[in-house]
Amino acid sequence: MKIIAGNWKMNGTRAALENMLHALRDIVTNNRVILCVPFTMLGARSENVALGAQDVSTHDHGAFTGEVSAPMIADTGAKYVIVGHSERRMYHGETNDIVRQKAAAAIASGLTPIICVGETMDEKQAGKTMAIIESGVRESVPTDARNVIVAYEPRWAIGAGLTPTATEIAAAHTLIANTLADMGLDGTPVLYGASVKGANAAEIMSIAHVDGVLVGGASLKPDDFIPIITSVK
Repeated sequence: MKIIAGNWKMNGTRAALENMLHALRDIVTNNRVILCVPFTMLGARSENVALGAQDVSTHDHGAFTGEVSAPMIADTGAKYVIVGHSERRMYHGETNDIVRQKAAAAIASGLTPIICVGETMDEKQAGKTMAIIESGVRESVPTDARNVIVAYEPRWAIGAGLTPTATEIAAAHTLIANTLADMGLDGTPVLYGASVKGANAAEIMSIAHVDGVLVGGASLKPDDFIPIITSVK
């Protein structure tokens, strides 16, 4: 069983989501399917697809205009929330500490955070990939977490149509798995996310310590998303 999580980013409509859920209704799979959609679409119902948000406030309530709290997300029936996505880190300056606070807020409200870590191109070229990944895990994952998912995003590959080699993915995921085990979180699922599509999903998910994928653009249309879901048992 793998975890297949889609991230719609700032795309789609409620009608598009209903169309996707309808298309997925009769798909037979043992995989766990998650769609992380804009806040406006949370509240849709599906028997075989779980919904998640794409961000969450560090605060539960208060005078924080424009923010959405973990209790509010949970109130919609959503079960998951992405925290620390590379675009949040890049465009909103989110640090590992902020990501950890958001993950803790999610956990406190019964949500499962999908905590993203990964290196930029500059960090990769400077030979800092492993150090950035390890510090990202140790500093972004709450030390008392018990219900989390970690996603490895090589930030240099996202949106660029690039994919690391199988050896690079294996090294990153092995490091993440070992770091989580050292933190007392052995068995935490680790997803891979960057330029995932039907043509490469099965190969990626066959790599050691890859427990699923976090899918961007290919999760927006049933014809693109379903082949990823059904590429592995």
